[in-house]
Amino acid sequence: MFQSLRLSRSVLQILLLCLITVTHIGFANAEQKHQVGNFDIHYMALNSTFITPEIAKKYGIVRSRYKGLVNITVLNTNLEGHPAVPVEISGIANNLLDARINLDFKEIREGKSIYYIAEIPYRDDQDVNFTIAIKNGNQLNTSLKFKHKFYVD
Repeated sequence: MFQSLRLSRSVLQILLLCLITVTHIGFANAEQKHQVGNFDIHYMALNSTFITPEIAKKYGIVRSRYKGLVNITVLNTNLEGHPAVPVEISGIANNLLDARINLDFKEIREGKSIYYIAEIPYRDDQDVNFTIAIKNGNQLNTSLKFKHKFYVD
């Protein structure tokens, strides 16, 4: 139980560290937010090597210089404490040559937090366009579009 709690905190700490690191390195749009009605959709893309081998193993994530992660979290701002909410999520990614990849999102629950993570292969200095459909019952039905440039580290 204590090891699970430690790993849960580790995931949150690593994601926060990634945000701080990516922001300080100078990459724009490390983590972004899109507001739709009473929902804040937080999203970010990052290299899979930013997470530790232990966290990758726990969640079945492949760490590679040529794999990125897309992380989506949806918060309900209408409820006290702005809790994370479960959503139906799907998406595609495509590069400038229009090669399309279906995103296979995994739901990760850490206490009250809910994350949706998908892996994406990329090449060095590659722009990837994301189109993600997000639905929460009758309250949320939206499409999120954003672009991220990946670099091999």
